[in-house]
Amino acid sequence: MRTFSVVVLVILLGASLTSAATVRQKDALRTFIKSRAHTLTSEPNTWADPNSSFKHLPTKCKSPPPGTREADKIAALPGQPPRVNFNQYSGYVTVSEEHGRALFYYFVESPYEAASKPLVLWLNGGPGCSSLGAGAFQELGPFRVNPDGKTLSRNRHAWNNVANVLFLESPAGVGFSYSNTSSENSESGDTRTAVDAYIFLLNWLERFPEYKGRDFFIAGESYSGHYVPQLATVITALYELGASSFNLKGIFVGNPYLDNYKNQRGVYEFLWNHGVISDEVWGNIIAHCTFGRVEGKACGEAKSSFRIGDIDRYNIYAPVCLESPNGSLHSSSYLAGYDPCIDAYVDAYFNNPKVQKAIHVRTKTEWSECAGIHWTDAPVSMVPTLDWLIATGLRVWIYSGDMDDVCPITATRYSVKDLDLAITKPWRPWYTPQSEVGGYAQQYEGGFTFASVRGAGHLVPSFQPQRSLVLFYSFLKGVLPPAFPKVISA
Repeated sequence: MRTFSVVVLVILLGASLTSAATVRQKDALRTFIKSRAHTLTSEPNTWADPNSSFKHLPTKCKSPPPGTREADKIAALPGQPPRVNFNQYSGYVTVSEEHGRALFYYFVESPYEAASKPLVLWLNGGPGCSSLGAGAFQELGPFRVNPDGKTLSRNRHAWNNVANVLFLESPAGVGFSYSNTSSENSESGDTRTAVDAYIFLLNWLERFPEYKGRDFFIAGESYSGHYVPQLATVITALYELGASSFNLKGIFVGNPYLDNYKNQRGVYEFLWNHGVISDEVWGNIIAHCTFGRVEGKACGEAKSSFRIGDIDRYNIYAPVCLESPNGSLHSSSYLAGYDPCIDAYVDAYFNNPKVQKAIHVRTKTEWSECAGIHWTDAPVSMVPTLDWLIATGLRVWIYSGDMDDVCPITATRYSVKDLDLAITKPWRPWYTPQSEVGGYAQQYEGGFTFASVRGAGHLVPSFQPQRSLVLFYSFLKGVLPPAFPKVISA
């Protein structure tokens, strides 16, 4: 009778897509985290002395790189809504002529006074996932893909309302980015990813020279807890050597993966704090796990002694995507403004030949959100790199959606504590224009800021688009978001 009931329930509700074969950003990161938990080898630390590690890189283009701004301009995206009032560009920028390595970008200018607004580079994580498919068309970009996989709708809280935003598919092998040296499409690492992104920017600015010297910010999420600070480190280290095209002002990173071992502890602590695991299980984990490089058998047994259930670890309170017996997709429940099946819509959109032609993609290209890339190098902790950047005077903000269990706020707090900075403005709520508490924020010496976004998961702009925009705008201005609700007079 029990088996029959379960079968009927599956038929009625549909099968969850959390175990689908398609690699998504969430799958890539969790796979990476598991692999790093058992990494015992010691890697050379490229980031210990950035000035020495990157001094061999060029600080300017020797000759104009191929490609033009005019050729990259998008006339219109297939299915875009009417009255689009901003410029869009996309195309390839070569980062290695020797290996035939080229990175794909999508750039949207602001519809409002673009000439006076800053330039922001957005990087999604993975490692090995697309900033085009996730960041641009599911999160902070001007459009979202509709369930038909063919048309687009406007995102009212897109970040290009306040900045000119550049989305980069990185490294080679991700999305439409590629290398003619086939092995490079399946193997990469932190160092090459950062260097390629730097070369990309150097060449891209030749194509868009009006952005040279413009206020420049780097933003991202997830494994971009590595990508963003590392790219900022390369730029900062080369600035004194003459890389004057960049006017880097700050970095803005959401739900970042910062520390292999602090993240392990933070994940289980978050699950306990939110009632997913019991006091007894948490106590057993604490008793047998050191959250270090080597763990014993008892730790593994303690960690595997409970069932989480079919929930989205990237937002433990969000609905999941279900597939009906007829193949149609639907959300398990309703959450305003969020569709857990959007991955599938985006996949269909970017594999449409009309879309690929419109955005200047190479012919016969198959697009997927993430690539199965073997990762060759990554520091255990990003805290030393963040500390170095803060000491240079760079504006550094980190934020966390408070419903994420994969890069949870509990883990990020441990890394923030490791920075050992004095608090200058203590933890307090911040408000949206509707007088809602958008989250909480705290500032430290050197201007370093840590903030939360209330009610958001791993992909903060997907779950809380307005709150993410308020926080992002505050970051650009270099001031904390409002500390008090808006006063409405009678």
